[in-house]
Amino acid sequence: MNLFANFRPAVVYPELADASTLKPEVVAGMNLLIVRELTGDIYFGTPRGHRIAQDGPFKGEREAFDTMRYAETEIRRIAHVAFQAAQKRRGRLCSVDKANVLETTQFWRDIVTEVGKQYPDVALSHLYVDNAAMQLLKNPRQFDVMVTGNLFGDILSDEASMLTGSIGMLPSASLNESNFGLYEPIHGSAPDIAGKDLANPMATVLSAAMMLRYTFGEEAYAARIEKAVQHVLAHGPRTGDIWREGREKTGTTGMGDAIVRALAQQQ
Repeated sequence: MNLFANFRPAVVYPELADASTLKPEVVAGMNLLIVRELTGDIYFGTPRGHRIAQDGPFKGEREAFDTMRYAETEIRRIAHVAFQAAQKRRGRLCSVDKANVLETTQFWRDIVTEVGKQYPDVALSHLYVDNAAMQLLKNPRQFDVMVTGNLFGDILSDEASMLTGSIGMLPSASLNESNFGLYEPIHGSAPDIAGKDLANPMATVLSAAMMLRYTFGEEAYAARIEKAVQHVLAHGPRTGDIWREGREKTGTTGMGDAIVRALAQQQ
């Protein structure tokens, strides 16, 4: 399906700021979007495999190898997606690479910079991936949209997800060039709690909101769902992953029912 653009928003709702592993004053108000290139990079680059080393300090030993590679078209198309996403948010895009070491990511930086000239309304910055990982912990609210390759995006999006307080709150979208998408919570199927009425359904519900926004262009409906989720966080019950003393505790079904009630109240 050529779903090359992975969107992973990481939002710290005011009601959950104290659930993060970081201090509330550091994460409160965090609202960032990581755009990860999903079909290229070292995960899919060839050649790859095992062999006997033909050179180097360990010649004659067994070695394994992978190839990091990106074509110009791959970088340009994900860059356009990221710039357009930033235009719809707060107008800031941070491109993450390792251009001081890797030729592939210097090429990435060059192409993203070229594409950026077509988006004068978006402020473009660049960070090395190690600094980006540190900045996510130091001051995550500085970021609006981050764009990066498959490998770095895999790592950084998981890091960002844990700043929100619960992986059960995080939706995702994977899109192709026509905005056809696959939408899912980032946490997977959680087979260890399947059928036990324990899972937080909010990530799945928020994934549906992303579907309405990005594939169907129904911004108003997407916003209604997100507003209902925030209402429940502020006034309704909570599943165990985000439960705190003084709040009603519920399960998957109860949380889903609470969101439906909050939606109905908006009509």
